[in-house]
Amino acid sequence: MKADPTFWLLARATGIVAYVLLTASVLAGLLVKARPFGTAIKPAQAVDIHRTLAVLSITALAAHGLALVLDHTVEIGPLALLVPGSAPYRPFWTGLGVIAGELMLLVYLSFGLRKRIGMRNWRRLHWTTYGAFAGATAHGLMAGTDSGAPWALAMYVGAVGAVVAATAWRALVPPPAPKRRPAPSQPSRPRPRPATNEGAS
Repeated sequence: MKADPTFWLLARATGIVAYVLLTASVLAGLLVKARPFGTAIKPAQAVDIHRTLAVLSITALAAHGLALVLDHTVEIGPLALLVPGSAPYRPFWTGLGVIAGELMLLVYLSFGLRKRIGMRNWRRLHWTTYGAFAGATAHGLMAGTDSGAPWALAMYVGAVGAVVAATAWRALVPPPAPKRRPAPSQPSRPRPRPATNEGAS
């Protein structure tokens, strides 16, 4: 009797979706400061897009882990989703995926802690997003069963190239200056009339 491949296929699909959403979230985060599209996308809108993509990526990642636990092609227990290197399948590369997922969750939770930890520390913590992206890329290439396919290689190369290009744009190209609104014109005050000698005797 053949094993049901449903959860194995679901694990592969959700892993790819999580990676694509993570890449889009990183690019949206870089968009906040770099603003390559000028003033077409406001910074507040870019932040909302960034956070939405981040939570969608974490949701897809959770589905990826759940499908791996439910699948029996490779026996992966719940502990392997939390402790890097404890999975029986390519433990180093799957461990990188676990670390990447934990960093993704940490960065997302930090949005609600900005006032407590301060903006400077929050920005420093946000740099770990690059570590999450690098770990997810290495995990997908070295542990993903589809990594040898031309479309998968094109996806990883395109994702890395897009993030590198966006980072270079942010570092080298100054953001556009915000447009200044003209000051509202004040109505002219009536000039005082000169005093007259009417009624004088």
